[in-house]
Amino acid sequence: MKITATCHCGAVELTGDAPAGFDDAGRCNCSFCKRRQAANIGVTSATLKVTKGAENLSLYSFGTHTAQHYFCKTCGIYTHHQTRSNPLLCGVNLGCISGAHPPDFEPIPWRDGINHPSDQ
Repeated sequence: MKITATCHCGAVELTGDAPAGFDDAGRCNCSFCKRRQAANIGVTSATLKVTKGAENLSLYSFGTHTAQHYFCKTCGIYTHHQTRSNPLLCGVNLGCISGAHPPDFEPIPWRDGINHPSDQ
């Protein structure tokens, strides 16, 4: 499934291929994601393109610095991140995807980021 996603103010736009579509929507319970609470879906890293506003993205990483979390500098919305668990996938904020209505996917499962193998 092809997706288009934008931040709240429209300064940032992404496109990419989501091989599982909305079927893999999930949230992570790691120390960062549990605070952010945004559900995301997997988009193939090789196909994820920032088609507008790359200069308007801010990067946050912590711990192992493998996960790379991107936010719009203008509106502050988390748009996407490079996952730590699978470098072939990026997580794209479900709420930013055109045509997606996150409540339609509830209950959205939680992934166990607290017990990630890199932290053992």
